[in-house]
Amino acid sequence: MYLGAHVSIAGGVDLAFERGTALGCTAIQVFTKSSNQWKARPLPDDEVARWKTAWKESGIGPVVAHDSYLINLASPDDELWKKSIDSYHEEIVRCETLGIESLVMHPGSGKGEDVGASIARVARAFDEVHERTKGFRVRTLLETTAGQGATLGRTFEELAAIRDKVAEPERVGVCLDTCHVFAAGYAFGTKQEFETLLAEFDRVLGLALPGAIHVNDSVYPFGSRKDRHAGLGQGEIGEKPIAHFLREKRFREIPFVLETPEDGHAKDLAILERLAKGGR
Repeated sequence: MYLGAHVSIAGGVDLAFERGTALGCTAIQVFTKSSNQWKARPLPDDEVARWKTAWKESGIGPVVAHDSYLINLASPDDELWKKSIDSYHEEIVRCETLGIESLVMHPGSGKGEDVGASIARVARAFDEVHERTKGFRVRTLLETTAGQGATLGRTFEELAAIRDKVAEPERVGVCLDTCHVFAAGYAFGTKQEFETLLAEFDRVLGLALPGAIHVNDSVYPFGSRKDRHAGLGQGEIGEKPIAHFLREKRFREIPFVLETPEDGHAKDLAILERLAKGGR
């Protein structure tokens, strides 16, 4: 089982492994560049070499990247849409260079436009970037969202609709976020509710698609459609429901990554380990 957290790349991408190892991570998530800038400096060959050496020496398993928060492939603004496509392409190239095979992406927001048109725009963007990156190993993981405002991805059906329109759907997977599915109105408090959620996900998308799971508690209540993460056991979800994900045998090879407040990562990782082992 792979348990970890989102860690900083400040000072160089290779330093992510030092930070992950210090926490006891067996998986990590990173930004490959600043999450709030469109452009980034190229990755120097020596930094890439240090990254690969640090990864090998760290003992850390899967590494997941998260793309820039600026990217919006559903935007009805043509200039922003094209800018987002170029930035998404750059993210894919950086992941391929670093050997990262999973890139988490928010589906985007149509800013109140027809949902069908927004979904089609995301799919067209995927096709354009896939055409530019033939032969790449990187798979994009569409993240489930809380559904705040006009954000896509609140329902499994919306994620499926995007993937169904992509010419190379095998290059698109899913990242489940416990805070987001809770805020979106998918119950998993009891074992039966969790099994119902899995059955629904399997029916709509398929249980082979998750490539990462973000493990977060929620500041806001069930079905609020508001997104704000809390430390494990410090929010509206609680520890027991999250344990259902950790103990699901079909998720054994999927990295579980914390996106809780950074100052609580060590404590939250200890909770993950305890819950995964069957503790209370």
